[in-house]
Amino acid sequence: MDIKRLEVFCKVVEQESFTRAADAVGLSQPTVSENIRILEEALDEKLLDRLGRKVLPTGAGKILYRHARRIIKMRDEAFQAIEEYKGNLSGHLSLGASTIPGAYILPKVIEAFKARHAAIQVTVKIAGTARIVEDLLQGNLELGIVGARPKDATLECEEIFSDELVLTVYPDHPWAGRQAVSPEELEDHPFIVRESGSGTRTVMNQTLKGVGFDPDRLSLVAEMGSTEAVRQGIKARIGASIISFLAVAEDIHQGTLVTVPVEGLQMSRTFHLIQRRNRRLSPLGLAFRHHLQGGAF
Repeated sequence: MDIKRLEVFCKVVEQESFTRAADAVGLSQPTVSENIRILEEALDEKLLDRLGRKVLPTGAGKILYRHARRIIKMRDEAFQAIEEYKGNLSGHLSLGASTIPGAYILPKVIEAFKARHAAIQVTVKIAGTARIVEDLLQGNLELGIVGARPKDATLECEEIFSDELVLTVYPDHPWAGRQAVSPEELEDHPFIVRESGSGTRTVMNQTLKGVGFDPDRLSLVAEMGSTEAVRQGIKARIGASIISFLAVAEDIHQGTLVTVPVEGLQMSRTFHLIQRRNRRLSPLGLAFRHHLQGGAF
Protein backbone atom coordinates (compact mmCIF):
# COMPACT_ATOMS: atom_id res chain seq x y z
CA MET A 1 0.00 0.00 0.00
CA ASP A 2 1.90 3.01 -1.33
CA ILE A 3 1.91 6.13 0.88
CA LYS A 4 1.56 8.40 -2.15
CA ARG A 5 -1.59 6.48 -3.07
CA LEU A 6 -2.90 7.02 0.45
CA GLU A 7 -2.17 10.74 0.11
CA VAL A 8 -4.26 10.85 -3.06
CA PHE A 9 -7.10 9.01 -1.32
CA CYS A 10 -7.00 11.42 1.65
CA LYS A 11 -7.07 14.40 -0.67
CA VAL A 12 -10.19 13.07 -2.43
CA VAL A 13 -11.90 12.62 0.94
CA GLU A 14 -10.92 16.12 2.07
CA GLN A 15 -11.84 17.83 -1.21
CA GLU A 16 -14.97 15.70 -1.74
CA SER A 17 -14.08 15.76 -5.43
CA PHE A 18 -11.82 13.88 -7.84
CA THR A 19 -11.27 17.03 -9.89
CA ARG A 20 -10.27 19.24 -6.95
CA ALA A 21 -8.12 16.45 -5.50
CA ALA A 22 -6.33 16.06 -8.84
CA ASP A 23 -5.57 19.79 -8.89
CA ALA A 24 -4.34 19.68 -5.28
CA VAL A 25 -1.90 16.81 -5.84
CA GLY A 26 -0.83 17.79 -9.34
CA LEU A 27 -2.16 14.68 -11.12
CA SER A 28 -4.70 14.10 -13.85
CA GLN A 29 -8.20 13.04 -12.84
CA PRO A 30 -7.85 9.61 -14.53
CA THR A 31 -4.64 9.01 -12.54
CA VAL A 32 -6.43 9.88 -9.30
CA SER A 33 -9.28 7.52 -10.19
CA GLU A 34 -6.79 4.76 -10.98
CA ASN A 35 -5.10 5.20 -7.59
CA ILE A 36 -8.46 4.81 -5.85
CA ARG A 37 -9.33 1.75 -7.96
CA ILE A 38 -6.06 0.05 -6.99
CA LEU A 39 -6.71 0.76 -3.29
CA GLU A 40 -10.24 -0.62 -3.51
CA GLU A 41 -9.00 -3.76 -5.25
CA ALA A 42 -6.24 -4.27 -2.68
CA LEU A 43 -8.70 -3.98 0.21
CA ASP A 44 -11.63 -5.64 -1.59
CA GLU A 45 -13.84 -2.82 -0.34
CA LYS A 46 -15.55 0.16 -1.89
CA LEU A 47 -13.97 3.26 -0.34
CA LEU A 48 -15.83 6.15 -1.93
CA ASP A 49 -19.42 6.88 -2.91
CA ARG A 50 -20.06 9.21 -5.81
CA LEU A 51 -23.18 11.23 -5.00
CA GLY A 52 -23.70 13.57 -7.92
CA ARG A 53 -20.75 15.95 -7.94
CA LYS A 54 -19.81 15.14 -4.34
CA VAL A 55 -17.59 12.23 -3.32
CA LEU A 56 -17.96 10.87 0.22
CA PRO A 57 -16.15 8.03 2.02
CA THR A 58 -17.95 4.79 2.73
CA GLY A 59 -17.70 3.15 6.16
CA ALA A 60 -14.53 1.38 5.06
CA GLY A 61 -13.28 4.63 3.52
CA LYS A 62 -13.66 6.45 6.83
CA ILE A 63 -11.63 3.78 8.60
CA LEU A 64 -8.89 3.90 5.98
CA TYR A 65 -8.84 7.71 6.08
CA ARG A 66 -8.19 7.77 9.84
CA HIS A 67 -5.32 5.30 9.56
CA ALA A 68 -3.94 6.87 6.38
CA ARG A 69 -3.69 10.28 8.06
CA ARG A 70 -1.66 8.71 10.87
CA ILE A 71 0.61 6.89 8.41
CA ILE A 72 1.27 10.09 6.47
CA LYS A 73 1.89 12.00 9.70
CA MET A 74 4.41 9.38 10.88
CA ARG A 75 6.20 9.57 7.54
CA ASP A 76 6.41 13.36 7.79
CA GLU A 77 7.64 13.22 11.39
CA ALA A 78 10.34 10.73 10.42
CA PHE A 79 11.62 13.07 7.69
CA GLN A 80 11.47 16.03 10.09
CA ALA A 81 13.40 14.12 12.76
CA ILE A 82 16.15 13.25 10.27
CA GLU A 83 16.37 16.85 9.08
CA GLU A 84 16.49 18.05 12.69
CA TYR A 85 19.32 15.56 13.36
CA LYS A 86 21.20 17.10 10.43
CA GLY A 87 20.67 20.56 11.88
CA ASN A 88 17.83 21.50 9.55
CA LEU A 89 14.09 21.93 10.02
CA SER A 90 11.69 21.16 7.20
CA GLY A 91 8.29 19.69 6.50
CA HIS A 92 4.65 20.74 6.73
CA LEU A 93 2.91 22.17 9.80
CA SER A 94 -0.89 22.35 10.10
CA LEU A 95 -2.25 25.01 12.45
CA GLY A 96 -5.76 26.10 13.40
CA ALA A 97 -6.85 29.52 14.59
CA SER A 98 -9.93 31.57 15.29
CA THR A 99 -10.46 34.78 13.31
CA ILE A 100 -8.37 37.33 15.24
CA PRO A 101 -5.15 35.30 15.64
CA GLY A 102 -5.58 33.70 12.22
CA ALA A 103 -5.96 36.99 10.36
CA TYR A 104 -3.98 39.49 12.44
CA ILE A 105 -1.36 37.60 14.49
CA LEU A 106 -0.24 34.41 12.78
CA PRO A 107 0.78 35.89 9.38
CA LYS A 108 3.59 37.93 10.97
CA VAL A 109 4.52 35.13 13.38
CA ILE A 110 4.77 32.63 10.52
CA GLU A 111 6.77 35.11 8.42
CA ALA A 112 9.35 35.42 11.20
CA PHE A 113 9.43 31.64 11.72
CA LYS A 114 9.92 30.97 8.00
CA ALA A 115 12.74 33.52 7.91
CA ARG A 116 14.62 31.14 10.22
CA HIS A 117 13.41 27.90 8.58
CA ALA A 118 12.99 28.55 4.87
CA ALA A 119 12.27 24.92 3.91
CA ILE A 120 9.05 24.60 5.90
CA GLN A 121 5.45 24.85 4.74
CA VAL A 122 2.64 26.06 7.02
CA THR A 123 -1.11 25.68 6.54
CA VAL A 124 -3.48 27.72 8.73
CA LYS A 125 -7.13 26.76 9.03
CA ILE A 126 -9.29 29.66 10.25
CA ALA A 127 -12.54 28.57 11.90
CA GLY A 128 -14.51 28.75 15.12
CA THR A 129 -13.10 27.32 18.35
CA ALA A 130 -15.33 24.23 18.23
CA ARG A 131 -14.11 23.26 14.76
CA ILE A 132 -10.46 23.84 15.65
CA VAL A 133 -10.87 21.63 18.73
CA GLU A 134 -12.51 18.90 16.65
CA ASP A 135 -9.68 18.92 14.10
CA LEU A 136 -7.06 18.81 16.86
CA LEU A 137 -8.72 15.80 18.45
CA GLN A 138 -8.93 14.05 15.07
CA GLY A 139 -5.24 14.66 14.46
CA ASN A 140 -5.74 16.99 11.47
CA LEU A 141 -3.99 19.89 13.26
CA GLU A 142 -0.99 19.99 15.59
CA LEU A 143 -1.64 23.29 17.33
CA GLY A 144 -4.49 25.76 17.62
CA ILE A 145 -4.91 29.34 18.84
CA VAL A 146 -8.43 30.18 19.97
CA GLY A 147 -10.26 32.84 21.96
CA ALA A 148 -12.46 30.60 24.10
CA ARG A 149 -10.75 28.27 26.58
CA PRO A 150 -11.86 24.73 25.63
CA LYS A 151 -13.41 22.61 28.38
CA ASP A 152 -12.25 19.31 26.87
CA ALA A 153 -9.92 17.61 29.36
CA THR A 154 -8.01 15.91 26.54
CA LEU A 155 -6.54 19.27 25.50
CA GLU A 156 -3.64 21.21 26.97
CA CYS A 157 -4.38 24.93 27.10
CA GLU A 158 -1.96 27.81 27.65
CA GLU A 159 -2.61 31.56 27.63
CA ILE A 160 -0.47 32.90 24.81
CA PHE A 161 -1.45 36.56 24.23
CA SER A 162 -4.24 39.03 24.89
CA ASP A 163 -6.20 41.58 22.92
CA GLU A 164 -8.36 44.58 23.80
CA LEU A 165 -11.81 45.32 22.44
CA VAL A 166 -12.13 49.02 21.70
CA LEU A 167 -14.95 51.35 20.71
CA THR A 168 -14.06 52.37 17.16
CA VAL A 169 -15.56 55.10 14.95
CA TYR A 170 -14.80 56.80 11.63
CA PRO A 171 -12.72 60.03 11.86
CA ASP A 172 -15.59 62.53 11.53
CA HIS A 173 -17.96 60.68 13.86
CA PRO A 174 -19.37 62.89 16.66
CA TRP A 175 -17.42 60.85 19.22
CA ALA A 176 -14.08 61.03 17.37
CA GLY A 177 -12.83 64.07 19.32
CA ARG A 178 -14.13 62.93 22.70
CA GLN A 179 -11.83 61.91 25.55
CA ALA A 180 -14.42 59.31 26.58
CA VAL A 181 -18.09 58.39 26.29
CA SER A 182 -20.34 56.89 28.95
CA PRO A 183 -21.90 53.43 28.47
CA GLU A 184 -25.35 55.07 28.39
CA GLU A 185 -24.38 57.09 25.30
CA LEU A 186 -23.81 53.92 23.30
CA GLU A 187 -27.53 53.46 22.71
CA ASP A 188 -27.88 56.85 21.00
CA HIS A 189 -25.85 56.03 17.87
CA PRO A 190 -26.05 53.41 15.08
CA PHE A 191 -24.05 50.37 16.10
CA ILE A 192 -22.47 47.46 14.21
CA VAL A 193 -21.92 44.11 15.98
CA ARG A 194 -20.49 40.68 15.23
CA GLU A 195 -22.91 37.79 14.89
CA SER A 196 -24.41 36.25 18.01
CA GLY A 197 -22.13 33.58 19.48
CA SER A 198 -18.87 35.08 18.23
CA GLY A 199 -16.11 35.57 20.78
CA THR A 200 -16.06 39.34 20.26
CA ARG A 201 -19.83 39.65 20.73
CA THR A 202 -19.74 37.45 23.85
CA VAL A 203 -16.95 39.46 25.54
CA MET A 204 -18.63 42.76 24.62
CA ASN A 205 -21.99 41.67 26.05
CA GLN A 206 -20.45 40.33 29.26
CA THR A 207 -18.43 43.50 29.83
CA LEU A 208 -21.35 45.84 29.16
CA LYS A 209 -23.56 43.87 31.52
CA GLY A 210 -20.81 44.09 34.14
CA VAL A 211 -21.19 47.89 34.25
CA GLY A 212 -24.98 47.73 34.30
CA PHE A 213 -25.62 48.37 30.59
CA ASP A 214 -27.96 45.98 28.77
CA PRO A 215 -26.49 45.23 25.28
CA ASP A 216 -30.06 44.97 23.95
CA ARG A 217 -30.25 48.75 24.31
CA LEU A 218 -27.74 49.21 21.47
CA SER A 219 -29.24 50.66 18.28
CA LEU A 220 -28.12 47.88 15.95
CA VAL A 221 -27.95 48.74 12.26
CA ALA A 222 -25.88 45.76 11.10
CA GLU A 223 -24.78 42.33 12.32
CA MET A 224 -21.65 41.12 10.54
CA GLY A 225 -20.26 37.61 10.15
CA SER A 226 -16.59 38.61 10.34
CA THR A 227 -14.32 41.14 12.01
CA GLU A 228 -13.19 42.40 8.61
CA ALA A 229 -16.81 43.11 7.63
CA VAL A 230 -17.29 45.11 10.82
CA ARG A 231 -14.08 47.05 10.13
CA GLN A 232 -15.22 47.93 6.63
CA GLY A 233 -18.68 48.81 7.93
CA ILE A 234 -17.20 51.40 10.29
CA LYS A 235 -15.14 52.85 7.45
CA ALA A 236 -18.28 53.06 5.32
CA ARG A 237 -19.88 55.13 8.12
CA ILE A 238 -22.63 52.60 8.75
CA GLY A 239 -22.04 52.98 12.49
CA ALA A 240 -19.67 52.60 15.41
CA SER A 241 -18.56 49.26 16.83
CA ILE A 242 -16.65 47.54 19.61
CA ILE A 243 -13.94 45.57 17.83
CA SER A 244 -10.54 43.95 18.34
CA PHE A 245 -7.72 46.46 18.64
CA LEU A 246 -5.50 44.10 16.65
CA ALA A 247 -7.95 44.30 13.75
CA VAL A 248 -7.91 48.10 13.58
CA ALA A 249 -4.37 48.93 14.76
CA GLU A 250 -3.16 49.76 11.26
CA ASP A 251 -6.21 51.96 10.58
CA ILE A 252 -5.68 53.82 13.84
CA HIS A 253 -2.03 54.39 12.95
CA GLN A 254 -3.04 55.74 9.53
CA GLY A 255 -5.87 57.85 10.94
CA THR A 256 -8.62 56.14 8.94
CA LEU A 257 -10.32 54.98 12.15
CA VAL A 258 -10.40 56.36 15.69
CA THR A 259 -10.81 54.63 19.05
CA VAL A 260 -12.75 56.24 21.90
CA PRO A 261 -12.50 55.12 25.56
CA VAL A 262 -15.72 54.08 27.29
CA GLU A 263 -15.93 55.19 30.92
CA GLY A 264 -15.41 52.31 33.34
CA LEU A 265 -15.01 49.77 30.56
CA GLN A 266 -11.94 47.55 30.12
CA MET A 267 -12.58 44.84 27.54
CA SER A 268 -9.65 42.44 27.43
CA ARG A 269 -9.66 39.05 25.77
CA THR A 270 -7.19 36.23 26.19
CA PHE A 271 -6.20 33.82 23.43
CA HIS A 272 -5.06 30.28 24.15
CA LEU A 273 -2.56 27.93 22.55
CA ILE A 274 -4.08 24.45 22.51
CA GLN A 275 -2.84 20.98 21.62
CA ARG A 276 -3.92 17.43 22.30
CA ARG A 277 -2.77 16.26 25.73
CA ASN A 278 -0.09 13.55 25.78
CA ARG A 279 0.42 13.83 22.02
CA ARG A 280 4.04 14.29 21.02
CA LEU A 281 4.46 17.22 18.68
CA SER A 282 6.53 16.85 15.53
CA PRO A 283 9.94 18.56 15.62
CA LEU A 284 8.43 21.33 13.50
CA GLY A 285 5.38 21.68 15.74
CA LEU A 286 7.57 21.78 18.84
CA ALA A 287 9.82 24.45 17.31
CA PHE A 288 6.81 26.59 16.38
CA ARG A 289 5.35 26.26 19.87
CA HIS A 290 8.65 27.46 21.35
CA HIS A 291 8.61 30.30 18.82
CA LEU A 292 5.18 31.38 20.10
CA GLN A 293 6.13 30.97 23.75
CA GLY A 294 9.18 33.14 23.17
CA GLY A 295 6.92 36.13 22.48
CA ALA A 296 7.08 36.02 18.68
CA PHE A 297 4.12 38.41 18.41
